[in-house]
Amino acid sequence: MENPHILAIPYPAQGHVIPLMEFSQFLVKHGFKVTFVNTQYNHARVVNALAEKNDLGDKIHLVSIPDGMNPWDDRNDLGILSKAIVRVMPDKLEELIEDINRVEGENITCVISDESTGWALEVAEKLKIRRAAFWPAASALLALGFMACLGV
Repeated sequence: MENPHILAIPYPAQGHVIPLMEFSQFLVKHGFKVTFVNTQYNHARVVNALAEKNDLGDKIHLVSIPDGMNPWDDRNDLGILSKAIVRVMPDKLEELIEDINRVEGENITCVISDESTGWALEVAEKLKIRRAAFWPAASALLALGFMACLGV
């Protein structure tokens, strides 16, 4: 049996990319193949940062898809960024997964998506791929969020 092939996709912000990258490295150590999807903007930043350290080697396959924003747009405006992402990235992610799955032995077996990119879980469901949400922050914040939703 081949190693499971995980596609990991974070929300494109530093506090989201780094924790999912660290989790991906943990998965690789346990025999998983990982394709890590960033936006084109963040992909360039990650590749430049890793070029100095060569931390990943060939363990994690780094790929990118467009975020729907122009190069000059302010990616720190999370409202605009989130709207652009939802408009563009789901279709691009679906295309990427289909391209990967065309190569024999490379099929994505699970999508691990940042909790802020729930649309990626919908893409995985549509393609009949297992999926899991990843929470990059402290578990206490998740618990507080659930409590707020329940009115506790």
